[in-house]
Amino acid sequence: MTFFSPFAQDDDRPREECGIFATYNNDDAFAHTVLGLHALQHRGQEAAGIVCYDGKTFNAHRAVGLVGDNFNDPKVVDLLVGPAAIGHVRYSTAGGSAARNIQPLYADLDLGGFAIAHNGNLTNAHILRQELTSKGSLFQSTADTEVIIHLMARSLRRHRIDRLVEALSQVEGAYSIVALNEKMVIGVRDPLGVRPLVIGKIGESYILASESCALDIMGAEFIRDVEPGEVVILDSDGLHSRFPFPRLKPRSCIFEYLYFARPDSVMEGVSVYESRKRAGEELAKESHVPADVVVPVPDSGVPAALGYANQAQIPFELGIIRNHYVGRTFIEPTQQIRHLGVKLKHNANSARLKGQRVILVDDSIVRGTTSIKIVEMVRAAGATEVHMRIAAPPTASPCYYGIDTPEKNELLAHKMPGSEMAAHIGVDSLAFISVDGLYQAVAGTKRDNDSPQYCDACFTNSYPTRLSDKEEKRSAPQLSLLSETA
Repeated sequence: MTFFSPFAQDDDRPREECGIFATYNNDDAFAHTVLGLHALQHRGQEAAGIVCYDGKTFNAHRAVGLVGDNFNDPKVVDLLVGPAAIGHVRYSTAGGSAARNIQPLYADLDLGGFAIAHNGNLTNAHILRQELTSKGSLFQSTADTEVIIHLMARSLRRHRIDRLVEALSQVEGAYSIVALNEKMVIGVRDPLGVRPLVIGKIGESYILASESCALDIMGAEFIRDVEPGEVVILDSDGLHSRFPFPRLKPRSCIFEYLYFARPDSVMEGVSVYESRKRAGEELAKESHVPADVVVPVPDSGVPAALGYANQAQIPFELGIIRNHYVGRTFIEPTQQIRHLGVKLKHNANSARLKGQRVILVDDSIVRGTTSIKIVEMVRAAGATEVHMRIAAPPTASPCYYGIDTPEKNELLAHKMPGSEMAAHIGVDSLAFISVDGLYQAVAGTKRDNDSPQYCDACFTNSYPTRLSDKEEKRSAPQLSLLSETA
């Protein structure tokens, strides 16, 4: 059977690399991990995996596809037993979706079994991999996460936590990690805290997850965020932590608040939903034009559009309807079906657009291909004017920390100034929120240009770490920064 995604070449959304979940001392470890991964499905839809430890054996199931499609088989349920588990959902770019790259990864080290799942991207993975292979390491995947395992295997430290810390001391980039051995679950967040990780509790069991929404789905209590540079240990003594890395000023990813995190999540004490609404309010303050209706590009543009409409005192209307039942994969589509593109996912609500001056609110523009089709759709529905407002600054630089964005020369904001972009997309006007406006929406303060509070490199080109693979011109597509081979 041949499968093809009609959106694969034309989907103009940045993609998150993955979501992670872990639980310890939990009689329902597998069930809770499945629930947690369901809640994190938005962070990766290509593949999912779970590793459990039953007191004697590590058991794993990894498969391409959605969580709900892969963890309801009775044979899988019977296999994945035990009081401790870690899980992973993954998005992969072209060439990186091989089954061998599905996480969690597992290895038998000399000190015992070790499973690991990773959200983020290591910016020196290719260099480290070449060094390791030159010394005899044999890699089984092209995922950057496997570099960590090989560094641990070569370590002379006597405890696996110490080996993990030593390995992470050699990597650059962004990571939130959950790991499992016979005695504990381990969680780690990189010293800058680029990628999120939170702690929860249900009954006597602790949970680690990429977002707080994964706790809500099972009624778990939110405890706190894992701090940047913190190693969290869940074992028979409960929860304890270490801070083995140099303390740095945190720079968590600001794009999480704009797009990737689920709206009902709370990150670093900030409601994602409220920050998106405030971004819309800032947009209206900065760049309002006379109009009749404010229309979101669903679904991620909805909170910002609500904020814009409230601030501008203009009616909010669902002028574009999203079809939530369009799957990501079609079986042998015709060329005509491929050309339908955006209409398979979005359709104009003519009753709310005809004869109206429309402000379209979206969360970002990457290549601009989707924006062009949305605007054409709105105009065809009878809108007299179309003004586009974007709740993010122009995305002019790639992300190297776990977000799949195109190379710089493919980013519309890099290729042309705003006036040309407006004509290219076909709108009467186009405006982006300012960087200070975005910071105001998320943090309630302007950007500290000398010491930024967030990682905003995709907007400012200010990268918080070295990009060693890129500097050495050895990098390849996002996610693994490694080429997939047959």
